Amino acid sequence: MRTLGIDYGDARTGLAITDSLGITAQGLETVTTNGNDKILLSKLDEIMSIYEIDIFVVGMPLNMNGTKTERVEKTKKFIHKLKCKYNKIKIETVDERLTTVQAHRTMNELGVKPKNKKSIVDTISAVYILETYLNKIKNNLNIPSSVNTNSLIYQYELKTSLIYDLINNTNTYSFEIKNKPVVKD
Repeated sequence: MRTLGIDYGDARTGLAITDSLGITAQGLETVTTNGNDKILLSKLDEIMSIYEIDIFVVGMPLNMNGTKTERVEKTKKFIHKLKCKYNKIKIETVDERLTTVQAHRTMNELGVKPKNKKSIVDTISAVYILETYLNKIKNNLNIPSSVNTNSLIYQYELKTSLIYDLINNTNTYSFEIKNKPVVKD
């Protein structure tokens, strides 16, 4: 089962998905909707026919001080549509503050040309929304303090890498996971 991250917007919505183990996040695409949720819901149907999704994670647009923005109500209406259409799928929300800023920083660091940024910023934001959720789950694991986490057999290290294929005009975002055995003393 996988988790789908959604950076919901009026004109465009970014989508990201976890790997089948729910460990890493990969960008899927940016869907241009121009305010028409039917287009987005149709795209979600398409994605659901390919992947087994058990959780939707939707970014909640809050102000820097934590208060609700004007977009919160629109996002809640979209979440209601998700609940009605996909009533067996769990829906979570996460604070999406600064995800777009992070996405722009990532693109700047990777040298993405300005003309290409608009088409991928929402997908990268969706990856950050999904990462926030994954980190929340990871941090909520109740590992007793008596357990020496350094003695775990395997340690997972996430390394983010963004691949933008300009030749084929396709966007592929991947988050690489490395499986490192930890040497026991």
